[in-house]
Amino acid sequence: MRHTVFRRRMTEEFGEIRADTLTRDFVLASLGHRTADQALDAGMEPKQVWFALCEALEVPPERR
Repeated sequence: MRHTVFRRRMTEEFGEIRADTLTRDFVLASLGHRTADQALDAGMEPKQVWFALCEALEVPPERR
């Protein structure tokens, strides 16, 4: 998954404002106690970050 696809999926699932807030401020233990933006900046794969957010926010499997 490319970064652009990750951002698009975030916007589609959560809306533009909430997606931005979640990636910037929501800290996940599964990402090493980092936000999505921090995890991506550290080199984690966007797909791994996407699935971690989906799991934490209980996104239904059919939308992951």
